[in-house]
Amino acid sequence: MGTTTAPIKMRYEEDADMREVLFSADVLAAKVAELGKQISEDFAGKPVVLLGVATGAFLFLADLARAISLPVQIDFVKAASYGVGTTSSGAVAITKDTVLDLVGQNVIVVEDIIDTGHTLNKLVKHLSHKAPATVSVCALLNKEARRVVSIEYPPGGKEYIGFPSPDEFVVGYGLDFAERYRSLPYIGILKPEIFS
Repeated sequence: MGTTTAPIKMRYEEDADMREVLFSADVLAAKVAELGKQISEDFAGKPVVLLGVATGAFLFLADLARAISLPVQIDFVKAASYGVGTTSSGAVAITKDTVLDLVGQNVIVVEDIIDTGHTLNKLVKHLSHKAPATVSVCALLNKEARRVVSIEYPPGGKEYIGFPSPDEFVVGYGLDFAERYRSLPYIGILKPEIFS
């Protein structure tokens, strides 16, 4: 799976809350470079619009944008999935839409993690109504074990996945728990006693 089980070196105060490092900063950088190269090849000669799903995708999006060799426009969208605790009810509201004109554009939704699929499916459908040339998704992590709905891509849409994710509470590199851990340069598995 590409995991690194090296001991945590305790550089950041929040390191103590990790059970283990799942993906080191070096492993993440290599994967982002690989994804950027693939997107650049797939859309060669065409500009792309990267729409980051706020707030979790901001670090991934920044690194991915620099790894893509094509002209890139960037904006953020925000969606809220309502539920209790860490469980989604499936009710999704788009709370911040893009300000960019997407007509005829190759849009790539940049997401930190695909979990149940509700939020991403709603976003892809919503963006499809803005008449883009294509709507694709680039997600750093894919937590297939929690998938409830499949993402329905319009014709020409592609899916780029960085890593499969275990069914664990993962944080770092933009992913948070209670707005903490986003700034960690790696992705780690949070100790259960932290979120229980």
